[in-house]
Amino acid sequence: MTMPAIKAEATAVAIPTASPTSAAPVVTMTPKQAPRAEKYVKMGKEIAVRVVPPLIVLALLMLFWELVCRRTGSTLPPPSRVFKDTKELILDPFFDNGGIDKGLFWHLSASLQRVAYGYSIAAIVGIALGTLVGQSVWAMRGLDPLFQVLRTIPPLAWLPLSLAAFRDGQPSAIFVIFITSVWPIIINTAVGIRNIPQDYRNVAAVVQLNPLEFFSKIMIPAAAPYIFTGLRIGIGLSWLAIVAAEMLIGGVGIGFFIWDAWNSSHISEIILALFYVGIIGFVLDRLIAGMAKIVTRGTALN
Repeated sequence: MTMPAIKAEATAVAIPTASPTSAAPVVTMTPKQAPRAEKYVKMGKEIAVRVVPPLIVLALLMLFWELVCRRTGSTLPPPSRVFKDTKELILDPFFDNGGIDKGLFWHLSASLQRVAYGYSIAAIVGIALGTLVGQSVWAMRGLDPLFQVLRTIPPLAWLPLSLAAFRDGQPSAIFVIFITSVWPIIINTAVGIRNIPQDYRNVAAVVQLNPLEFFSKIMIPAAAPYIFTGLRIGIGLSWLAIVAAEMLIGGVGIGFFIWDAWNSSHISEIILALFYVGIIGFVLDRLIAGMAKIVTRGTALN
């Protein structure tokens, strides 16, 4: 019995061969990017870590305040009462009925203008004098004891003297802001100048920098973290000083608003004004800290 023959057929597969002159295909690798949703989730978590804990603490404090001040005989209003009494001031901060009968926006803006003038002068004078004291041994020996004595004088102690000199409340308040905030700027600038590494000074001597170039390229960049520390302390003291000074000089300003509310026995308005004072003080501090982070490239303390 014969078996049928099985024929195997071979199939040829043509494999393309690259010619010597043809260029090999280029494969580009694109970095794998995280999906947009993951980016938003990560950003949300970072924001939540910063925002949620303060909100929880604030909510607990408000609850405690509400429970304590709702009791019979309490002399302070609870948060619910504060909101009820100051609802018009909150919803309409821009009204202006003439004189001192203005919304909180105008009182706050007047105080901020005074702070801007006094603090700007203090920053310029403080950095200049701090540089002089830090760079010159003779200036430090002559001026540092005087600065240490003057900076211990309370801010409001300068107010009668400034009123006698300027005969006007506006420049007197600006002077009080200046004299209050200038000392930490001077002291911190001087410390920063004295702590410039000797290597920087040696390099400046080798390349033969003139005094102006040494000031702009070596001294200020090296001392910038110290300078901004003084500026942050100064802005806080400025805001404290203006509120206290305005209670005495009168006129439009958040300090006078608080004093006038006290004379009218409007405790809820005082609490609202203090809330705004705290928020603006925090914002001013964050602004200076943000500027420090940009100028010093993150070397200044936050």
